[in-house]
Amino acid sequence: MLRIGSIVWGVQDVPRGVAFWTAALNYRPREEPDDTWAVLIPAEGTEGVQIALARVGSEKARRHHLDLYATDQAAEVERLVALGATRVEWRYPPDADYVVLADPDGNRFCVIDRGE
Repeated sequence: MLRIGSIVWGVQDVPRGVAFWTAALNYRPREEPDDTWAVLIPAEGTEGVQIALARVGSEKARRHHLDLYATDQAAEVERLVALGATRVEWRYPPDADYVVLADPDGNRFCVIDRGE
């Protein structure tokens, strides 16, 4: 089963993005952000879509993707590939908990391992 875990929003300045989006949405950082990454959640309660801010180098406005949370990542990746997704060549860090795929139109998204 998949569910939307985060909408990942590409920004050139993460602290500036945190300041803007927390005020705009009444969100707060889930944990202490750094200069490259922050995850924002609703200030009240835990229900709601997370917004993750990722530092990007591109000045293009279209720098966004979905993070889909999976309890069985491998099975979901295979299921999505069978539906028409493609694997994206990616340099993964050693502790990566995600797999980058592209939909049939080439839009990238990540499948995040949220299993036991």
